[in-house]
Amino acid sequence: MEIMECLEIYLDSSDILVLFQMMKFAWDSYKRYAWGENELRPLSKNGNDDRTFGGLKGASIIDSLDTLYIMGLDDEYQEAKEWVENNLKLNVGGEASLFEVNIRYVGGLLSAYYLTGEEVFKRKAVELGRKLLPAFNTPTGIPHGVVNLAGSWPWRAPGGDLRRSSVLAEVGTLHLEFVHLSELTKDSIYIEKVMNIRKHLNQLDKPHGLYPNALNPVSGNWEQHFVSIGALGDSFYEYLIKSYLMSDRTDEEAKKMYYDALEAIDKNLVQRSPGGLTYVAEWRGGVLDHRMDHLACFSGGMIGIGAEHGGPGSRQHQLDLAANITHTCHEAYRRTPTMLGPEVFRFDDGAEATAPRVNERHYLLRPEVVESYMYMWRLTHDPKYRDWGWEVLEALEQHCRIATGFSGVIDVYSHMIQHDNLQQSFFLAETLKYLYLLFSEDDLLSLEDWVFNTEAHPLPVIHRNCTQEAEDTHPVGLLARLIGLL
Repeated sequence: MEIMECLEIYLDSSDILVLFQMMKFAWDSYKRYAWGENELRPLSKNGNDDRTFGGLKGASIIDSLDTLYIMGLDDEYQEAKEWVENNLKLNVGGEASLFEVNIRYVGGLLSAYYLTGEEVFKRKAVELGRKLLPAFNTPTGIPHGVVNLAGSWPWRAPGGDLRRSSVLAEVGTLHLEFVHLSELTKDSIYIEKVMNIRKHLNQLDKPHGLYPNALNPVSGNWEQHFVSIGALGDSFYEYLIKSYLMSDRTDEEAKKMYYDALEAIDKNLVQRSPGGLTYVAEWRGGVLDHRMDHLACFSGGMIGIGAEHGGPGSRQHQLDLAANITHTCHEAYRRTPTMLGPEVFRFDDGAEATAPRVNERHYLLRPEVVESYMYMWRLTHDPKYRDWGWEVLEALEQHCRIATGFSGVIDVYSHMIQHDNLQQSFFLAETLKYLYLLFSEDDLLSLEDWVFNTEAHPLPVIHRNCTQEAEDTHPVGLLARLIGLL
């Protein structure tokens, strides 16, 4: 079913209408107080010009394009499209996060192009993708985490020292977008860059099969032995299984890397609390730290969508693991008076999915928990996932919505709500989109035909072509040949 046909059916649903209204309110608030800036500061009624993006503007606009479109907010989508056409300037000279620009801007523009067919999104995505390539100019081909969008290189940190470490999640969260850049341009350079990263990672020794979170782009060696599926590691694993799925299940190297990594995580990091909650601890040089980031809560959904494709007999174990992790993340929400989850929750010193440390109690409008609810609903149709999603929706409306937008909460355990004065762009890209999809029918952005990048921008599965001629020019064919060559 076409997306716009689906919308005519879904907009009759009351829960969908609530989310429609939430997105419109968030967008209208951004437009009123921070139009063209990267994010809205709703308390101070101005924009947040985040330097993460190297001088690029309009992060909330780019992040919202596909959400506006799939929700049928046609006027707002047209406003966003016109801003991209007339105001998205890519000739900027600041230092940008390779990771953030790729997942938000390149991913958002690619998604908008595939959903709408509007050439302006393709043109901008390709132009910006080309500007990211200097990050790979290292002895190993492992990219630096920061790139100067004006093309000058190398970037130097304050004091003149080159940034030494590249983060696993930064170098491992490029594959989906770069494969599609090669698809659109018929230029294999993008695939070659990300396949070289894989080749290098496969050559490295891994402690107990685990991937440490940082490596040196000059020497190519691990910088330390800290392992986490939360911050610094998370989307590396996500992009392995999604690369396999996006390739129409032909990228066998990605599949093997994912299941090998998951086996090591299951063996070394997955724990059970005294109260019976399953969680994924962090690993610091052989010593477990019994905590989970909110960011790690995406893993329930990730493990769920990968369960069908594992080895014989592993499907039910992985589905159970996915469900148990998602349940634990729900408990982290349920055990706060706001029904919002903390940034970090612990399982030590008497803590059980709670945040005893004051500096870990904030909620930043993050999407990872509702992301897993959406995937687990589509995989199981267990109504509890929609019930849990509705709890989040109500908590957002009660505690995060203010007169001028949505804002994160400083302490989810406090009855006196204090806001952090930031409507994150990922709230529009991810949190509201995943909630919307949770309450929509499965054929709206079907998981058979789309994968979501780590900013929730949907990218189409590259279905295999029947003719050899097509395979020779199609990224699936390019990818298969590169796997053999590298």
